[in-house]
Amino acid sequence: MTLAPWSLGVFTSIDAGLGVKLEVAKELGVPSIQLHTPHADGRTTEAAQRFLSKLKDYGIELTCVFGGFDGESYADIPTVERTIGLVPRETRAARLAEMKEISDFTRLLGCSVIGLHVGVVPHDRSSKDYQEVIEITRQLCDHAANNGQAVHLETGQETAEALLHYIEDAKRKNLFINFDPANMILYGTGEPIPALKMVGHYVRSVHCKDGTWSDKPGVTWGCEVPLGKGDVDMRAYLSTLKEIGYTGPLTIEREIPQEPERQKAEILHATGLLEQLRKEILT
Repeated sequence: MTLAPWSLGVFTSIDAGLGVKLEVAKELGVPSIQLHTPHADGRTTEAAQRFLSKLKDYGIELTCVFGGFDGESYADIPTVERTIGLVPRETRAARLAEMKEISDFTRLLGCSVIGLHVGVVPHDRSSKDYQEVIEITRQLCDHAANNGQAVHLETGQETAEALLHYIEDAKRKNLFINFDPANMILYGTGEPIPALKMVGHYVRSVHCKDGTWSDKPGVTWGCEVPLGKGDVDMRAYLSTLKEIGYTGPLTIEREIPQEPERQKAEILHATGLLEQLRKEILT
């Protein structure tokens, strides 16, 4: 299936994570999804075949499989620093091994992209810890490359400038960005539109999500809100995506799985807003 420029997508999950179920994606009528990886016991050949069969029946294309790990917590910004992604030293080796397994599962699904939050990268580029994180990133990229895959890093936990340094230091041709404008606001790491312009040449996938600034940016969380209700200027966001030449899916993410009906309603609202803006900006 060939997706049209800026076709709509939604973030989904099978048995874990923050996304909607695949059946909801079908109800919403979106042509593509990103998938939060299932737990280890769900990453089997049989499970992959079942999921692929559903995708075929529903006419939906899988564009990225996102990694996630036990023990991660987004309770607050300091907890994120201690628990998220490949950065925490105590879990680094085990999580690299798991991301390689996720890459192998993604290959079974016929998908050419894996994504993740790498974590809060050490700020001192000359430090041993930074160099170790760069090395583990290279190992993941090399494994993904052997599976014919790109690795997309989701924005939020670092400034645009720091993310650029990180990608350039890793020196891997299959390392790119999944840009989430709301995360820049939620984490307090920078205004999303200037950040998108700065890193745009590495952006290969995006999230459409909205949020409001904390009164203490970078210290306490901002607040995620329905698309169009927050501090991400969605018209400016899409106009900037056009400016940088992005033509991939617009994948909606709304992280309220504890309220599935509200989640579905707000994603439906988001599809309407994006379709309207897509028509106005692309034509």
